[in-house]
Amino acid sequence: MKHLIAGVKRALGLHIPHRSLVILPDDIFLVSFPKSGNTWTRFLLANLRFPGEPVNWANIDRLVPDPMGTTKRDFDRMPRPRIIKSHECFDPRYPRVVYIVRDPRDVVVSQYHYHRKLKKIEDDSPIEKFVTRFLAGETCPHGSWGQNIATWLYTSEGNARFLLLRYEDLLADTARELAKVVTFLQLSASPEQIAQAVERSSADRMRKLEKEQPDRNTLMKGSRKDLSFVRAAGAGGWRSDLPAPQAARIEAAWGHLMQHLGYELSSQSPAEVREYGSLRDLSGVPR
Repeated sequence: MKHLIAGVKRALGLHIPHRSLVILPDDIFLVSFPKSGNTWTRFLLANLRFPGEPVNWANIDRLVPDPMGTTKRDFDRMPRPRIIKSHECFDPRYPRVVYIVRDPRDVVVSQYHYHRKLKKIEDDSPIEKFVTRFLAGETCPHGSWGQNIATWLYTSEGNARFLLLRYEDLLADTARELAKVVTFLQLSASPEQIAQAVERSSADRMRKLEKEQPDRNTLMKGSRKDLSFVRAAGAGGWRSDLPAPQAARIEAAWGHLMQHLGYELSSQSPAEVREYGSLRDLSGVPR
């Protein structure tokens, strides 16, 4: 019976394509390590491209789809060029890529609370244990933070088809950074349209929509309702939420990569990082 149902879904295009998605030459991929601002950027771009259909948690997977959660039929119905979400490491098939990076010290805190929301860990689970798993690439199926980012920087930094955005810069001046994306993707948008997309994608609005639609998206379905998916939506919260020894562990693993991306270290001097980095590649794996 399961095979029959799967066959019917596939015939109707109701299956999830996963990595079998046929990539079109004008596709645009919005890529990041999980909990780095991908969902917020999806809202920004969807609100920009589809101003007549205000984005919410029920339609975001159709407007900026995810091959891991959107049906093939929805992919086939999308206007081109398609903007597609991804958390994957480097994939040479992707024609154009907007890659979002975020300070890993904030990422680990955000992932920790998201795992609480998903009931993967208990409230009293020590963050020290989570940091160990985070460094080992065990908190998601997309490698570690350093591995994921390094695959893209090694292969794509400086490529005209690759745009690197920092989550922190998006926070500081969302309209300016969104305008960069518009130029990179050769989209047409006025300053007024960009401002409208920014307003419709604010953290407060996304939290309000989340309360109204707590189970309308695969990111939150079946999760705890007392914890929000859109949490602090800020930068630098790790300074109060992450114990200093744990921040130092992250910096010891990826300090050279963090500095390359413009993140200031708290526990090591640049000389120490350079010496450490000479023994490791960008992903933090010993040579």
